[in-house]
Amino acid sequence: MERLYYCYDALCGWCYGFSPVITEFARRHREVPVQVVSGGMITGERIGPIGEVAGYIKQAYRVVEDRCGVEFGQPFLRDILEEGSAVFTSVPAAVAMAVFQEQQPERALDYAAVLQRAIYYDGIKPLDHAAYADRAAALGVDRENFLTKMDNPAYLEKAEADFALSQRFGVTGFPTLVYESADGELYALARGYLPLQNLEENWRSLQEAFFGKTTE
Repeated sequence: MERLYYCYDALCGWCYGFSPVITEFARRHREVPVQVVSGGMITGERIGPIGEVAGYIKQAYRVVEDRCGVEFGQPFLRDILEEGSAVFTSVPAAVAMAVFQEQQPERALDYAAVLQRAIYYDGIKPLDHAAYADRAAALGVDRENFLTKMDNPAYLEKAEADFALSQRFGVTGFPTLVYESADGELYALARGYLPLQNLEENWRSLQEAFFGKTTE
């Protein structure tokens, strides 16, 4: 079965900017299911206080706002970025995604968007399990059950399996979209942020070049 793998990271600013694009693209192309893959951008030795990379983020977030039309909220900019002590790690959000996808896989893309807004607009801390559970509950998931599963090592293993899948795809930056055809062939649809128009153009070109399909 064909599908689209959305390799993202909840802490990726460009993924935050890309969120409205992939959401609209998925709405337009409901015939192709989207599987969200947590990429593991900040793991291992990269984990540390956000203050260590604050200088870069203070420059980069303005570029993302200008190019993508999203807004980084004051709770993030003031309470997280300026304050500097919050631990920046991709792991808890990836575990949260693994728990959510098990229960509502068809809404994983919605949850990815919610997670990114929670981090970059609402200013939740990446280690805040309760905040992830609150937002899952808003999408219809049982909050207490969600919290319990976040502490279950089985879901860390699922998150790490996502990291490994992203690596097998050869992903070196986020967001990345990988299309899997009905016969199991993989094609890169996007590497990095793209406006919706460019993503649609890539989609048409892929369908015409490899499958002889004409799309409108």
